[in-house]
Amino acid sequence: MSDKPMLIPLAGPHRSGTDGDPQAMTADLARLETAAWPVFAAGHPPVIGKRVARPVPRSTGAGPNGPPTDRVLHPAAERPLAHRDAVLRLPGDSTGADQDVATAHRRGLPVHHDVDEIPRRVPQETA
Repeated sequence: MSDKPMLIPLAGPHRSGTDGDPQAMTADLARLETAAWPVFAAGHPPVIGKRVARPVPRSTGAGPNGPPTDRVLHPAAERPLAHRDAVLRLPGDSTGADQDVATAHRRGLPVHHDVDEIPRRVPQETA
């Protein structure tokens, strides 16, 4: 059990293997989102880095693929997640998710492969 909420990014396929197909990327994102409720129910804020980062390339007029997006999407997703406490690695090939796992390992953070591995948060009593 954990006494404080842990910021947990949901790492899994989003663009890898989609060949830029927007429908395939939307399906990948939907699969990432299925893990959001169980992480939240365990008492922790789930984060999808690509959701956080998407406004950066979009604000340059870039679409979901191409050089501007390729250049800034991963770094823009990484910056707010520098404060992560763990990673939930979901199944599927993903360069970005593998980078998230490698970063977690370098920082000595836990990498979970199933939501049931995530410690449940003990709610604090209010005064």
